[in-house]
Amino acid sequence: MEAYTSFARVYDTFMDNVPYEEWSAYLIGLLREYGVTDGLVLELGCGTGSMTELLAQAGYDMIGIDQSEEMLEIALEKRLDSGHDILYLQQDMREFELYGTVRAVVSICDSMNYLMEEEDLLAVFRLVNNYLDPKGIFIFDLNTVYKYEELLGDSTIAENREESSFIWENTYYDEDQVNEYDLTLFIREEDGRYQKYEETHYQKAYDLETVRRLIEEAGMEYVTAYDAFTKEKPRKDSERIYVIARENGK
Repeated sequence: MEAYTSFARVYDTFMDNVPYEEWSAYLIGLLREYGVTDGLVLELGCGTGSMTELLAQAGYDMIGIDQSEEMLEIALEKRLDSGHDILYLQQDMREFELYGTVRAVVSICDSMNYLMEEEDLLAVFRLVNNYLDPKGIFIFDLNTVYKYEELLGDSTIAENREESSFIWENTYYDEDQVNEYDLTLFIREEDGRYQKYEETHYQKAYDLETVRRLIEEAGMEYVTAYDAFTKEKPRKDSERIYVIARENGK
């Protein structure tokens, strides 16, 4: 089944433990460190627009791209409430198109892990390089191999809320470095009854050496990587890393 369809309705409910404001402060700090204090910024895999809104609030002219129509519908509702001038585009990040270049591209919440083949990741990196201003910055995060192998793989996560509940069963395939999420949702409808929905999501683990190789193959400059939300080098037990790359010629 296609991911982020019925789940979009309750995504923000079950992601309310994500400290988006702290994440945005870290991301904005990185952008400013590399000279991006304003101007056009593209977010790939923007989802319901939580981070997009925070970046717009910080003064960036935001473009958000996501493949899920359902997620973007919620993002548009947030835009209506905030009044921020954000452009949302429903596109596959492997084939996205813009009218011009941007100062920076960002992608968080492990959106890059949804790219299941190295060729897909390479295609995104090439497009990012193409649509960045000269020496523009690309910042993205990734769930690590360690996180899938040691923490998520073969675990079950369940949560019960008043309006909805979910069961999230993980299966990690070590040979392919792919984590399968089988998601079962029970969502309360307007008539008070609960409807069952099912989705399957897949994420792929990439080691940093592979990511760096693909960045350079795409023509970009690999700058650095951090253990998430720090300025420290990634550790063997890092659960999430941030990678920074730079446009290096078309």
